[in-house]
Amino acid sequence: MVIDKKGLAILGSTGSIGQQTLDIVRAFPNNFQVIALAANNNIYSLENQIKEFKPKFISFNNDAENKHLLQPYGYFNSTMENMVTDPDVDIVIAATNSCSSLIPIIEAIKAKKDIALANKESIVMAGNLISKLSKENNINIFPLDSEPNAIWQCIKGEDLGVYKLILTASGGAVRNQKISDLSRLTPKQVLNHPNWEMGSKITIDSSTLINKALEVAESHWLFNIEWEKIEILMHPQSIIHSMVEFNDGSIKAQMSHPDMRLPIQYALLQEKRQINPNLKRLDLKKINQLNFEQLDKNKYPCFELSLETLKLGHTWPAVLCGIDETAVELFLKNKIQFNQILTLIEKALSIHRPKQNPDIQQILDSFNWAKKEGYQLAKEL
Repeated sequence: MVIDKKGLAILGSTGSIGQQTLDIVRAFPNNFQVIALAANNNIYSLENQIKEFKPKFISFNNDAENKHLLQPYGYFNSTMENMVTDPDVDIVIAATNSCSSLIPIIEAIKAKKDIALANKESIVMAGNLISKLSKENNINIFPLDSEPNAIWQCIKGEDLGVYKLILTASGGAVRNQKISDLSRLTPKQVLNHPNWEMGSKITIDSSTLINKALEVAESHWLFNIEWEKIEILMHPQSIIHSMVEFNDGSIKAQMSHPDMRLPIQYALLQEKRQINPNLKRLDLKKINQLNFEQLDKNKYPCFELSLETLKLGHTWPAVLCGIDETAVELFLKNKIQFNQILTLIEKALSIHRPKQNPDIQQILDSFNWAKKEGYQLAKEL
């Protein structure tokens, strides 16, 4: 049987999700062809990826050190917009940090390319625009985040009987910490996630639960579910990634070993389940228990603030994403304490003047304003 290879454009190829996406390509070489690789500053990793996958396009930060290492390969430094609209590309993997892939995602949708979405900031900030464009162009948005991906798997094959979505949260590195000790946490401590291996930004966001608020918004837009029908449940083991409760009271859960390659594989193979010997299988006999707890709002105050901000729409989500990015950066540099992430976000939100029904440029301007303003506000802490 001949399998038509899907052409992939991987935005953020040297990051955690990008590298795990390439693991799936290696596992299924007859299914995929890497057409484009976009990195930022990690030229060494990009060079190795070029040698292995020989893409048609590459993109990188033109100010990156060691960019001269790429000269012998004869590539022109392409824009991500040019890469994602190429006729050979079938699926665009949006796995960049921040909102750098927002415009490329928009252009890819207009060019009728399916999107495999790990960059949740884009749909959080521009959910209304992206949802509208995806319907107009009849394209698919495949969630790569483990929780929305799990919801997708649970809903598959069901009719319109969803009562609520249940996203699980591990609580990150702070789940066993006393509230009184949070101000003394170091970046090294917070980056030590008990279950997942992720990039530093998302690991910090997993400990403030801002990441979980973003996933609520992502699920709201991806599955067209009312905010009030999305619930968060603390689940320390990270075995059940999400659940869907249906109108008749039945609950479906997606369970697997915590490994991002599994949701990536499900998305890229477009719901076809195939054996991958490189993925660890879940052994239920070795699991002593599965625990579920109510979210402690006193330990995770950023969650409620973030969720209420996201519900406001307009440019509020962009400002939240922007100030959170600056707050995490400052914490990682030991410029602010862990509990001051909340304080900094509150200050930025208090002075924001929202734009109603913003276009893409206004969304990006609001994001960049919040990022920049955060550095000034941090001086007042």
